[in-house]
Amino acid sequence: MSGNAKILLSDVVLTTKRRNIFWGRKWSNMDVWMAGGILIVHILAGFAPFMFTWNAFLAGFCAYVLMVMGISVSYHRNLSHHSLKLPKWLEYFFAYLGALSLQRDPIFWVSIHRYHHKYVDTEKDAHSPIFGFWFSHMGWLFDSGYIIEKYKERNNVEDLKSQAFYRFLRRTYLYHIIAFAALVYAFGGFTYLVWIVGVGTTCTYHAIWLVNSASHIWGYQSWDTGDLSKNNWWVALLSFGEGWHNNHHAFEYSARHGFEWWQIDLGWYVIRFLEALGLATNVKSPSEAHKLKKSFASTNKHK
Repeated sequence: MSGNAKILLSDVVLTTKRRNIFWGRKWSNMDVWMAGGILIVHILAGFAPFMFTWNAFLAGFCAYVLMVMGISVSYHRNLSHHSLKLPKWLEYFFAYLGALSLQRDPIFWVSIHRYHHKYVDTEKDAHSPIFGFWFSHMGWLFDSGYIIEKYKERNNVEDLKSQAFYRFLRRTYLYHIIAFAALVYAFGGFTYLVWIVGVGTTCTYHAIWLVNSASHIWGYQSWDTGDLSKNNWWVALLSFGEGWHNNHHAFEYSARHGFEWWQIDLGWYVIRFLEALGLATNVKSPSEAHKLKKSFASTNKHK
């Protein structure tokens, strides 16, 4: 592959150092478990057309909403970036919703995300599209050796490691997933298992993964961030505001990702509602001066 090959319809230049996701490498037990789990969830979702009921569909949609909110409000904005502060009981509740999305425990997720911002779109980034769309979307998840190779210590989440709740959730994570699936099955049988664990989780997977892949490939940039992050409206709709990704990379501390009135950001609306109730405090957003500093007009002026 030539050194200047690009992803279709994008400005993303692919690196020549490609990872062999499936062949030519040793699969660890973790890789097998991860790939197997994701495959099972997708297979469950494949039964959806044959197990359709309106109640099950509604349950699956509600699961999708709650799971994405768990990732967006908790894992991302609250835990990764401290964009807001919640009472501990509410913080842990939202974090537990995120855990039920089957995207690993908060310590793992937050650590990877913080490294992503530190090394964004370089070869040290765990899921940059410079390794290809597939790799950034989900291929990196199947190669624990690749992740460990980059982040051996995982020493950037001491704030979470210091809390017993997150340490407990990390040690017992698989049991929570099994218990969740068992409760869903006990409540609604195989039909609800298909729509909640299968469809709800699969939709959540790809909504969040598209932020890592599509929102670093297709879209537009409003701010001079020096990386590939893009604002992508359709990813924002699917991920409840996470697709306004160039906004986020410009002001990663901000609880608000959609800055314009037309930039729909459901995660932000939830945070504003919690703030109105007095449950969310220290809610951060960029000042006009900070926006001006990050604007292309300002950066071009100082070049």
